[in-house]
Amino acid sequence: MSSITRSQRQRSCIQASGVQPDGCRREHLGRVSLRNLALEGNSIMRFSKFWKYLAVSLLSLSVLPALTLAQHYKQTNLVSDLPGMAPVTDSNLINPWGLSRSNTSPWWISDNNSGFSSLYTGAGVSVPINGTGTVTIPPPKNAPAGTTATPTGTVFNGSSDFVLPNGIPARFIFVTEDGTISGWNGGQNAVLMVDHSENGNGAVYKGATTADIGGKRFLYVTNFRAGRVEVYDTSFNQVHLPPQAFNDEFVLPGFAPFNVQNIGGTLFVTYAKQDSTKHDDVAGDGLGYVLYFTPSGKLIGHLEHGPWMNSPWGVVWTPRDFGEYSNSILVGNFGSGKIAAFNGFTGKFIAFVKNPVDSDMVIDGLWMIAFGNDATAGPATALFFTAGIQGEAHGLFGTITPVDGLDGDEE
Repeated sequence: MSSITRSQRQRSCIQASGVQPDGCRREHLGRVSLRNLALEGNSIMRFSKFWKYLAVSLLSLSVLPALTLAQHYKQTNLVSDLPGMAPVTDSNLINPWGLSRSNTSPWWISDNNSGFSSLYTGAGVSVPINGTGTVTIPPPKNAPAGTTATPTGTVFNGSSDFVLPNGIPARFIFVTEDGTISGWNGGQNAVLMVDHSENGNGAVYKGATTADIGGKRFLYVTNFRAGRVEVYDTSFNQVHLPPQAFNDEFVLPGFAPFNVQNIGGTLFVTYAKQDSTKHDDVAGDGLGYVLYFTPSGKLIGHLEHGPWMNSPWGVVWTPRDFGEYSNSILVGNFGSGKIAAFNGFTGKFIAFVKNPVDSDMVIDGLWMIAFGNDATAGPATALFFTAGIQGEAHGLFGTITPVDGLDGDEE
């Protein structure tokens, strides 16, 4: 249910600045900026740590985009399973979902409808690994023969933690809609580490990330069916945070964590409306939220809620040289295919990302959005995306880059 159906008091709280001021909930941003919120002391964190959590510095204030620049963005398709959709055709790239990379690696793409992780450079070139360009994600233990896994979120692990049975840390971790968690460090197949499938009636994992609490690393997974963020230690054992962790009454009943991403130490959690089986989302304008928390699950704030939220999944902080929306927060909406831009300092909605012809950019079935690494995964100023086009029956991998537009006075 969107904020339009809320009480008048709730609407005024939300619409005032995209957040709830005093008299609604003091934990939310209200009319103060994220920077001012950090000054509230121990209620959140020290000022210096807050900027570390948001991965920006005061220097970025000097490079905010000029308001008169009407810069837009161009979509470039790289790979698809449909011939003619992109320069490269890959029959395994069906409903590509999560994207992950290290500082030097290619992209690892979770192929939700084929059960693989495909490896591609930022130029759309397949990267052979053990003779192929894919790694197989294992299905649940008791799955019938021939069953393929349904990978969604994926995260790179550069630490010595999350050790696999062979004694080597998992370099890439994958979660699935089957309710499994797997890790990979060499070979043709990832290794099944957690199985909460319960014969198809168990967990439905949609997103994953890692973060540190007190110097210890944890894995965070969104269980869409259960409506919670699950946390695992470095031995893949589930740990239980206090009941109030990753919870807030700002999110209406019937919505569940859809994805979780670590942005500079802050965990951004997207929420979507559950369908009747609590397996998939229900799309619609206003059906979604984005909240952000400390790694221990304490609420910091939320992005402005409104009709621009439509089953949000991808979320990213842009670099300072990404055109009009430099130093902004971008949210990719699976439901509408649109990318919503938010002020990185207030959380207030700005606008949808536009294409060169000045209309809202729409990418059917949009999932992940993430920047390259200035290495094998492409430029750090290029925004890469995955999409389950045509009702998730097909797939697309590509980039979004800024292009020069008209001067604001000429529009």
